[in-house]
Amino acid sequence: MLSKYLGATRKTLKGIFVSTVMLVGVSVQAGVDENTIPLDVEKNNLHFGFIKLTDCASLVIAKEKGFFEAEGLNVKLSAQKNWVILLDNVIKGELDGAHMLAGQPIGATVGVSQKADIITAFSMDLNGNGITLATDIWEKMKPNVPKDANGKVIHPIKSDSLKPVIESWDGDFPLGMVFPVSTHNYELRYWLAAGGIHPGFYTATDPQGHTDGDVVITPNAPPLMPSYLNSRALLGYCVGEPWNQKAVFATKDGKQLGVPVVTNYEIWKNNPEKVFGVTKEWAEKYPQTHLAVLKALIRAAKWLDASEENRVEAVKILSRSHYVGAEEKVLNNSMTGTFVFERGDRVSMPDFNVFFRYKANYPFYSDCIWFLTQMRRWGQLSQDQPDSWYLETAKKIYRPDIYMEAAALLIEEENIAEEDVPKQGFDGFRPPTGEGDFIDGKVYDGKKPNDYIGSFTIRSK
Repeated sequence: MLSKYLGATRKTLKGIFVSTVMLVGVSVQAGVDENTIPLDVEKNNLHFGFIKLTDCASLVIAKEKGFFEAEGLNVKLSAQKNWVILLDNVIKGELDGAHMLAGQPIGATVGVSQKADIITAFSMDLNGNGITLATDIWEKMKPNVPKDANGKVIHPIKSDSLKPVIESWDGDFPLGMVFPVSTHNYELRYWLAAGGIHPGFYTATDPQGHTDGDVVITPNAPPLMPSYLNSRALLGYCVGEPWNQKAVFATKDGKQLGVPVVTNYEIWKNNPEKVFGVTKEWAEKYPQTHLAVLKALIRAAKWLDASEENRVEAVKILSRSHYVGAEEKVLNNSMTGTFVFERGDRVSMPDFNVFFRYKANYPFYSDCIWFLTQMRRWGQLSQDQPDSWYLETAKKIYRPDIYMEAAALLIEEENIAEEDVPKQGFDGFRPPTGEGDFIDGKVYDGKKPNDYIGSFTIRSK
């Protein structure tokens, strides 16, 4: 009875809100304000940070299409120079929250990166990354890559075709990723190790993660990676868009600067990527504000996946210099469902960027646990832990309870459908992966993290 009463009360409030808006003559954007019942937020003026990557789109669209405003929020968005500064600014309170690497709240909580209690109740997207190699490296590697009867490269390209190039290379083989606890670091290492290339371990005396490595992997700012490829400071990198496609459009001596060889969709189908993160203290101090932010972000994510027309509009918005600042033609590739590898090798990849479909915004415990398994695999976590520790840790960081509270409000407002989110009582785990979901055929069951870690030949002991 109480839930029915609350639902009826919110519908009554919705009618009052719409009538009030019409009476005072405030302009209403169709599909936004008239369907929204603003919460009694504790803080109206908010400042969020982001890095210039395509997957900041939910934050940008929530602002530009009025979803924040519909919740009574005045939001400022500021590009941050790098992930370290971004997280520092959230910890210090200079930012209310931010577009974060999925591994940042996890790493901060377990002490792998800056130590702090960071939580997330919103996963921003699935997929969206790629691994790009300098064109001359690709040319050396290409003869080893399987091809069809017409001589066309067969995707996905595995790293065993790169291994002979590295073995014959004179000197260090420098590769870039964006941050030590980033998806990019773990995806690059996963792809290399799947083909027998040792990425290196983190140890007590080697916090850079180079021990026993066949390559040298270092963190770099995403927008600078194409220029580092040009200067030969890097021979390849793993990064989010648009900085893989940027290497395709940039030229050197008449050739494209770099060749994306594999996407993270091919390394792990529909893998989690970025999250919206806040400090635990902030979430507890401003619970209604947090819910209002989540409501706006969920609606922005839904808008992004609603149509190709919306994606085209999003590209125009993201191309602005104060957001991603890349050319529309570069952003357009991945955002509208295609991905270019070598010129002439354009592949339809409608799920390369997913912002809402497949319950993308739900913070799955199993996603958090996967990151913890990789931290253990590569030595960032130096001790074995029981399976129970992984779940206990995930529950401190990933907050599906808060997400579901925001989603329930949106369902009452008829802004999303019940089938868009998991059912109440869901345990927070994705089903075990299928044999084709990971590039090496491994099966990942988030409820059995130690079995998963133990299945790898290349892993920290």
